[in-house]
Amino acid sequence: MLENAFIIPLIPAISFVLILAFGKRLKGGDAAHWIGIAAVGVAFVLSIVAAVQWIDRSENAASGDGHAPVAEHHEHDEHDGVHTEDEGGESHEDSVGAIGAGGGASTILLATEADDGAAHAPTAEPVISQITWFQSGGVKHEVGTYVDGLSVLLLVVVSTVALLVHVYSTEYVKGDRRYVHYFAFLSLFTASMLFFVLSSSILQMIVGWELVGVCSFALIGHWWEDGENSNAALKAFLTNRVGDIGLLIGMIILFFAAGTFDVFTINDMIAHGEIEHLVLLVAALALTSAVMSKSGQFPLHTWLPDAMAGPTPVSALIHAATMVVAGVYLVARLYPVFYDGYAIQSSSFNVLALTGGFTALMAAGLAFAQWDIKKVLAYSTVSQLGYMVMALGVGAWTAAVFHLFTHALFKACLFLGAGSVSHAAHHTFDMRKMGGMKKDMPVTFWTFVISSLALAGIFPLAGFWSKDEILVGALQGQSTGYPLMLIFGCAVAAMTAAYMTRVIWYTFFGEYRGEGHPHESPKVITIPLMLLAGGAVLGGLANLPSPVADKIGLGGFAHRIETYAEPIDFLGPLGFSVASPSLGMALVGLGLALFGILVTYLYFWRDMGPHGLTERNRYAKAGYTFLEKKYYLDVLYTDIIVGSIKRPIARAAYWINQNVIDRIVDTAGESARDGGKWVYKYIDQGLVDGAVNGASATANTSGEGLRLVQSGKVQHYGALLFGSAAVLAIIFVIVI
Repeated sequence: MLENAFIIPLIPAISFVLILAFGKRLKGGDAAHWIGIAAVGVAFVLSIVAAVQWIDRSENAASGDGHAPVAEHHEHDEHDGVHTEDEGGESHEDSVGAIGAGGGASTILLATEADDGAAHAPTAEPVISQITWFQSGGVKHEVGTYVDGLSVLLLVVVSTVALLVHVYSTEYVKGDRRYVHYFAFLSLFTASMLFFVLSSSILQMIVGWELVGVCSFALIGHWWEDGENSNAALKAFLTNRVGDIGLLIGMIILFFAAGTFDVFTINDMIAHGEIEHLVLLVAALALTSAVMSKSGQFPLHTWLPDAMAGPTPVSALIHAATMVVAGVYLVARLYPVFYDGYAIQSSSFNVLALTGGFTALMAAGLAFAQWDIKKVLAYSTVSQLGYMVMALGVGAWTAAVFHLFTHALFKACLFLGAGSVSHAAHHTFDMRKMGGMKKDMPVTFWTFVISSLALAGIFPLAGFWSKDEILVGALQGQSTGYPLMLIFGCAVAAMTAAYMTRVIWYTFFGEYRGEGHPHESPKVITIPLMLLAGGAVLGGLANLPSPVADKIGLGGFAHRIETYAEPIDFLGPLGFSVASPSLGMALVGLGLALFGILVTYLYFWRDMGPHGLTERNRYAKAGYTFLEKKYYLDVLYTDIIVGSIKRPIARAAYWINQNVIDRIVDTAGESARDGGKWVYKYIDQGLVDGAVNGASATANTSGEGLRLVQSGKVQHYGALLFGSAAVLAIIFVIVI
């Protein structure tokens, strides 16, 4: 499966075509979802197979004599080869002829030897399968799959969440007028993200990046009849185009610096110091702007909460496993670019860490001022994405990827839980119209609470372990630590627990304030919730610290993501190290989360605290308004920046319309009118009518003359005859 991983995204892509072609023929479209579910189900199974094979490959690499296997390189061009060095520094090149019928395919099984200075033995090298896409200037550009621990982890995450979202959607969008269209694009969305994470070249990554954006545009604007939905889709699309400028610039810089689009080659050249630091710094800055837009980082995060206008299952897929994690994955995949470019190994402050840390804090504050449950979760996603970006900025690569994994599980559960609540409460997401739903929706309630506690980082749930690793990474850094980022992270830990406790209070406790009577959702909705809640409980096993794992008899689960996914072969030569577990930091993080829950509990359940403060104190009111208006960023973008461009353009267009276009039209009309008058007076009346009237008068005069001759009386004719004869006789006499 590792050599044929292209099948995994190909199957849901084919599903997209089949659903569009035949979906409406399956019970009038009502059964179109079976094609998508079957395709994503197969992709899920194959992703699990790929994960098992990768683990086996990694175990084999680690169980040798301290060295990874000799590199194998199968390539159609005899001049191409992969070089590895043994302990003596001798260079080897193994090049084998073409394989497959096409002759252009290659399967690369790469491995390097252990670096004595590395923190641990190197992971198994990626399995890269490529074909030549095109040639330009004598350079071959290839496309294919890049399979390693990181891509395998994302395959499992994306396919798992996508499968559950497909199943959940069969009930949630039942009877929708574009049911077939919805499932078609859901499959294409899944295929695009799978294609992106398997990309072996940065050019291929750009294609996957844009495909994900196009699919999100179609699904966010699924109910495009509502202007709010169309505006949200356009906002997401256009905001991401801003960041895409940085993506293109960054990729172009990397291509000309490395002379190739190949991901492995670029990372390997950076690891061996073959690309200048300044070039990497500029590339990292450009790519960071792309991450800001795609992964909702300040100040390009404003599209993400508005994207809640789409169907709730789409929100779950976007926020948990696809669109927004693409930026985090980009940084993780090209981490040497950022690690060296920002000098993460020797600094205590950089743009990436600051962007992530500030985004996490800023978005957590906005979550308190939202009444729409989906928007609370949206700002929570922005905050947690900030956590991941901050982790990458402080050098905690494994912690960031670990948190991406755990966050996908509990955040998908929370979004689908919000959809379940809405499904039972007359399709409202306003928490002021909910309340008291705990007793009517026990499955939804408990899965939502479990996932909220995991998000808050409560022991022993999944979020506790990944959040703790991020805080430890900020505390220790790679050399001096990142104190400001640690402060941001600790503050966000308390705030996250507080705003999620607020959501639980307004949604599930108190008296029901909505219409009708709420009821538990059907099993097609609750079963995915239970499975994801189970992941929120057990997800931490993916990377337990060794002391904990050994003490509870789960030593086999210690540092699994670190062991199987961390690209130490690229990062080891750059001085990368993994932060050591810290019991003290874990207790601090847990204490802050419990403090956030306690304060919110006392405020809502025990009615303690300054209720109505925003009504009594103008400063408190101003602060709340500042949060409610989302820091006035939408005002800045829409009214000031966009408005300052749109208004002059609109005024200029109006002036041109009134003074140029209308003047031309009016002048043409007036000229036509005056011309018509002239034609009527002189041509029609004077010439045409004059000629007709003259001819008539002539005919009339001639008729009058002839009437004297043609009187109809015989005596007149006889007199004329004899008169004429007399005249002729006289003429003859005179002449002759």
